[in-house]
Amino acid sequence: MNDSKKSIAVLIPCRNEETTVADVVKDFSDVLPESIIYVYDNASEDQTTEKALEAGARVFYEPLLGKGHVVRRMFSDVEADIYVMADGDGTYEPSEAPFMIKKLLAENLDMVAGSRINVSEATARRGHTLGNRIFNTLYRFLFGSGFSDIFTGYRVLSRRLVKSFPVVSVGFEIETELAVHTSQLQLPVSEIPVSYKERPKGSNSKLRTFPDGFRILRSMIALLKDNRPFFMFGSLAMFSFLVAAVLSIPILLTYLDTGLVPRLPTVILSASLVLFSLLLLALGLILDSISKSRIEAKRVAYMQTFPLR
Repeated sequence: MNDSKKSIAVLIPCRNEETTVADVVKDFSDVLPESIIYVYDNASEDQTTEKALEAGARVFYEPLLGKGHVVRRMFSDVEADIYVMADGDGTYEPSEAPFMIKKLLAENLDMVAGSRINVSEATARRGHTLGNRIFNTLYRFLFGSGFSDIFTGYRVLSRRLVKSFPVVSVGFEIETELAVHTSQLQLPVSEIPVSYKERPKGSNSKLRTFPDGFRILRSMIALLKDNRPFFMFGSLAMFSFLVAAVLSIPILLTYLDTGLVPRLPTVILSASLVLFSLLLLALGLILDSISKSRIEAKRVAYMQTFPLR
């Protein structure tokens, strides 16, 4: 099917972006004139809706605060062959969207993520930059090396991915959930470098460094439990067993030397840790079987989702 015949939806989640949303809508309209621009207002307290309507966007509302709620609503409501998702703060360059779409179609991918090449220079908040580096490194360790920038808000997605993605997150951790979902199902995805501009004056970031950072970390742990339970609980079991072994060695040497068992509380603690490690290992094996069943169900849902004709 020719890409010119495919319907394109540009999805722009917004909260209090009256200073930038009109320019974002107009710029996407210029570079993707065949697309429909959707702005989802996440309970803004300014004139975001009015500015978006004036720029020609279709505006909808999501009263529940959090980007995850907005993405869930957008993915449920909008019908298209190709979805371009970008933030409404003017930090991404709309002119790069056609190249991302072309790559998605040429390589038959489910997602092309825009890896921000100058995020450090574009943001003035060091906490955001440091946190971004830490979480990207942690993600690659826990889930693999599929992405170098899991928090990018600039993505091009296929209909099959959008309509089969079970959004669970409520906030900014939605980006991590989306990355893990594609890695878990081994979907065809790719990254291309995109520019990342500094926020215009008057536009403020909604990301709170420490509260949202802890929320993302908690989300990563939950995703690890759900998607790689044997790795998580097996690692904890190994740690528990090693601690028990370290505590037991001096007692065992003393017993071999004297025939006596000193420090009875330490012996009880060591034995308890061994039993705990076995319990963790069994739990990991059980949850791993459940996780594989969930992956199969997600895969079936993915395979049953067909593009628009």
